Amino acid sequence: MDLDEAARVFREFVAVIKRLRTPETGCPWDLEQDHRTLRPFLIEEAYEVLDAIDRGDDPAFREELGDLLLQVVLHAQVADDRGAFSITDVIRRIERKMVRRHPHVFGPAKAAGSAEVLKNWDQIKAAEAAEKGHDSSPAAALARLPETLPALQRAQRLGEKAAKAGVEDYSLATLLAKVHAAFAELERDIKSDAEVSESEPASIAAAQPMKDAQCLRLGEALGDVLFQICQLARGLSLSAEDSLRASNRRFIERFRTETR
Repeated sequence: MDLDEAARVFREFVAVIKRLRTPETGCPWDLEQDHRTLRPFLIEEAYEVLDAIDRGDDPAFREELGDLLLQVVLHAQVADDRGAFSITDVIRRIERKMVRRHPHVFGPAKAAGSAEVLKNWDQIKAAEAAEKGHDSSPAAALARLPETLPALQRAQRLGEKAAKAGVEDYSLATLLAKVHAAFAELERDIKSDAEVSESEPASIAAAQPMKDAQCLRLGEALGDVLFQICQLARGLSLSAEDSLRASNRRFIERFRTETR
């Protein structure tokens, strides 16, 4: 990679976005945008990048990374326009963070393997939080995980953080038992609300309208099953989110084959 060429092209791209946001001469649509209106595009582009990765489509991957970069630079320009920060501030901050969190590359520290790298990373993050006066307790670390993460991914990350704190560090056998226990609880709740027919695909709601309390109880029980499955995925070193995404693709392929 030619770093000088990359820097030149990036400067030109930033100039393009700045021009689009220039009052009077810029693009009316771009000038109307703010962080809230751009939010859906940022999420959509991130998922399109993931889709290109899953398909192993390098041309699409390159295209989608560009679209995601557009969102980053456009958000930074909107922030610059309101006097908050610039793209330079964004890059400088992440550059310093990467250098600070890789002392085995940019400093005298040593790391025997990736496990030690991750351990050092967590220690450095904790020290940074303490310097900022942030609560570094395990509960605070869980609370800081964005609620906007996909639910399966967030559930698995919650389990990871709890395990690092020694709270939810269970064996595979225990994790599997927790899945069975959560599913058994769901099954008991279902059977207590309605007679479930093995021959009919109708839902409980179709057989008899459920009350709010029933919906809440069944929803909580189903959520517990999904949460424990995410912890099992963590124990297996798998991604629950990626596993379900792959299963969705297989379902579509089977559906397409069966309906031809």
